Amino acid sequence: MVAIFLRSLLFNILFYPVFLFWAVIAVPTLVLPRAALLRVARWWGQTNIVLMRVICGIKVEFRGTENIPKGPLLVASKHQSMWETISLLHFFEAPFFVLKRELLWIPIFGLFLMKANMIAIDRRAGGRALLAMVRRAVEEVRRGRQLVIFPEGTRTAPGAPPRYKPGVGQIYVQCGVPCLPVALNSGLFWPRRSFMRYPGTLVVEFLDPLPPGLPREEFLDRLRGTIEEPTDRLVAAGRAEQARLFGRVPKAVKA
Repeated sequence: MVAIFLRSLLFNILFYPVFLFWAVIAVPTLVLPRAALLRVARWWGQTNIVLMRVICGIKVEFRGTENIPKGPLLVASKHQSMWETISLLHFFEAPFFVLKRELLWIPIFGLFLMKANMIAIDRRAGGRALLAMVRRAVEEVRRGRQLVIFPEGTRTAPGAPPRYKPGVGQIYVQCGVPCLPVALNSGLFWPRRSFMRYPGTLVVEFLDPLPPGLPREEFLDRLRGTIEEPTDRLVAAGRAEQARLFGRVPKAVKA
């Protein structure tokens, strides 16, 4: 585990200079079309994947990319790590996220978020914030964009009981577009609230899209079932790999 600690330390030391490098590259895109900024963001995501493999021994595997529809789309992803907020951008032409308003206050980074037309939400505003977020999301999706949303609202540890928020059902009903479910096991290798990065195979699986027009409750039930079973399978496979590598599952990634 000492070697993993040292490799994790090196990765984290490099992570921020790499971000600053790409942030400098991205500054001119503030006066260019939004697509230019998104391209730089994708390059940043790819750089992190390379660093994860070379430094931490984390291989990344994407499955089911043929299931990704073109055009306007709701992408509902499992959320175990910060990693997917960086790396899912690669697969969509005009993606956007719903995020905390406070992120807009981060110098420079907040400007990038505004340029990318991300939706900032004030969580303290309650129902009013939800309604405003839904309106904005529907407007952006109808412009042909892809909304990447995390149905549980926050990161959850691998194996933790799922708690899907009803807001995703409201967005789905009003957008009237297909929903692409995404399963993953990123939390085993890039755990939340930890600087450790554990070796193994991080898998993202794009599942069969759910069609538009389902009743809200039916959609939520199908979404939960569609995401959770393959996520459990990917987590089980990842834990088995970790047991082979370390002789046990690291404590930081247990539910």
